[in-house]
Parts: sequence; structure tokens; C-alpha cells
Amino acid sequence: MRLPLLLLSTLLTVLSCNPCNHGALAQGLELILPEGFKAFDTPNDSGETISLTWKVSPSESTDIDYIIYLSPSTDGPWQEAVRFRSDTHYKSDAPELFGFRKKLRNSHFLRIEPRRYFPGKENKKAVYYFKLAMARGEEVVPQGEVVSARAKGNWFDLSKLNNLIIMVSFSGIVLFFIAHARRFPHLFVRRISGLDAVDEALGRATEMGRPALFVHGLTGMGSISTMAAVNILGRIARKVAEYDTILKVVNNDPIVLSVSQEVVKESYLEAGRPDAYNQDNVVLVASEQFPYVVAVGGIMTRERTAANFFVGFFYAESLILAETGAATGAIQVAATDSYTQLPFFITTCDYTLMGEELYAASAYLSREPMLLGSLRAQDLGKAIIILVLFFGTILASFGIEFITQVFRAF
Repeated sequence: MRLPLLLLSTLLTVLSCNPCNHGALAQGLELILPEGFKAFDTPNDSGETISLTWKVSPSESTDIDYIIYLSPSTDGPWQEAVRFRSDTHYKSDAPELFGFRKKLRNSHFLRIEPRRYFPGKENKKAVYYFKLAMARGEEVVPQGEVVSARAKGNWFDLSKLNNLIIMVSFSGIVLFFIAHARRFPHLFVRRISGLDAVDEALGRATEMGRPALFVHGLTGMGSISTMAAVNILGRIARKVAEYDTILKVVNNDPIVLSVSQEVVKESYLEAGRPDAYNQDNVVLVASEQFPYVVAVGGIMTRERTAANFFVGFFYAESLILAETGAATGAIQVAATDSYTQLPFFITTCDYTLMGEELYAASAYLSREPMLLGSLRAQDLGKAIIILVLFFGTILASFGIEFITQVFRAF
């Protein structure tokens, strides 16, 4: 009976001391230095950094660190540059250099800027020397091998080559469709009801003998929506000149005013009626938001405009302008890329161009090959992006991330 009790007691003693024995074994493990320690100039940079790589060591753990020593010469002095945990800093952390292969976690990688540790060393062609060591607490096991490298600048960042290829491809598509539009001027563009209504609105103003009103948004010429509005103004002014109708253009920015005057004057000249142009019909009414709204509302009420065009980027004044115009019984066409104001224009105007329809309007009205070709190329580019997103999502769901990496910008 005593023998089983003795065996049981011994077993319990071994099991209770087992974690302590494991800890002692872990502390007593010999640090095995890694192989393949290399230093090289970091590619695709401006010549500021040097990269270091080495293979994973079998003795790595969370309580073991790597230490990188740096020196400007083989004779020293050696300076501790970086110390980090041994289970961090892998090649997989730098896909712009090594790609996205799964085996990249078998090697460590570190990018270091030597001149940061030796600020007085201004020679950009200097060679720096590196040593690798492993440490467990105060215990440090240095590696005898010394590697060296010199940082050099690069002309091109090849990690962004995919961006260059995409840009060149899209530019080629744009040029192709511009050439195609020149050969086939009647290139199909989806009908936009608001632009088809321009002739109707101007015709009504002509029949009623009342002016048409063009209202710019509140942004300056640096805004793309204002540029698009100016293009549309030129087409409307040409129609007005042909119909012999009065067109009033209101602005709140002096630069936009000057541009609008020149655009309207040029349109009258193209229509063969330069004498009908009246500079007083293109005016600066106010430079502040709500004084501008009050002034424009007064013009609508006094002149009883038959057609109102609200084109550009608008803010809180949009509903006041559109409501005033609707109260006078005018046909109203709005075009804006301000999504916060679209609900007000949709409810108060007869026709509303939403978002990118504003940018497409100038191509739609003018039928110029350059604008038509650019518009068609943009539509094709959007279709390609939608397809890539769709198939990329499906492939990524199955762990295939090739398309994701092709469009990655490092």
C-alpha cells in the first residue's frame, strides 16, 4: 500500500514543479544567432536609408530582443542604434520592397537611417557598418560578422510603377476616344433631360419677351463646378444671341465676373451678333452670401424672368433662390455637385442636373470632340473600376488578393 502512495506523491511533486522547470529551461536555452545577416541600400528612396535583413532564429521568443549596432568604420566606435523584440519586424511588413509572398515571415527586415545617429557625418557617400546581437535581459550575445552598405539615391520609385501604368493606360484611352470623336462627331451620349430643356426654356423667354437669368454659384474660378458653369454659360449665351433674347448673368466674385463677361461676349461674336452684346447684363450684384441672394431675388421679381439657370456650387441660399424663381412662374434648370443642396433644387426646379451631369453638360451641349472623347473615356474608366471592385471583392473573399495589390498605392 505504501508503494502506490509513494509513486503518487512523486508524480504530484513532478507535476507541481513542471512549470518551474520549464521556466528554468527557457531561461537556460542557448541563444542561436541567426544566419544570412545582410545590409544593402534601400531601393526606391532618396538615399537616406539602409536596409538590413536576416533569417529567423530558432531561439526567438517574446523575451528575447535583437540589437543593431552601427559604426561609421570597422574600428568603431559602435553605437546601439535599434533594439526590438525578436518576434517583430518581418519582410512581410514591407510589401513595397518584397511583395506579398507568405514566406516573408521567415526573414526579418529593418530600415535604418545612419546619418540620424551620426549627425556630424555629412558625407552622403559614406559607408556604414552593422553588427547584429541577441539579448535576453542583460545577457547579450553579439554576432561577430560585420556587414556594410552605402545609401544611394534612386531616380525612380518602382513601388509606384503600377500607378504610372494605370495613368498611361487611362491617358491612352482618353486620346483614343478624342480621335474617335473627331471621326464620328455624333458620338452617342446619354440624354440629359435638363440640358434638352435649355432650348425650351430659352424659347419660352423669347416668346414672352422676358429675359433669361443665369446664376453662378458662390465659389471662385478655382472650383471645378464654376469652370463647368462657365462652359455651360457660353453655350446658353450663344443660343440667346441666336434667339435675340436678353440674358442676365449675376456674379458674386470679381474674377468670375470678368470671365463671364468675356465668355458671353465671345458667344455673341460666334453667333455673328457682336453688336447685341450688352456688358451691363453681366453684373456683380454682391460679394456676400445673403446680400447676393436678396439682390438676385429682386432681379427675378422685378424683371419677371421667364427662365432661370442655377449652375455651380451652392450653399444655404439655394432654396431661397429657387423658391423665389418658382414664385415668378419661370422655368428653372439647376445643375450642381453640392449634394447637400440637391434636395432643394429637385423639389423647386423643373429640371436638375445632379453631380457629374454638371461636368458632362459642356460636352453634351457643345459636341466638341475633345470634350466628348474625354467624357466617354471617363465613363469607360468608371466601368473598369466598378468591374475591378466587383471581381476583386469576390477574389479577396477566397483569399486571392492579386487585384488588390495591383491597385495599391504605397
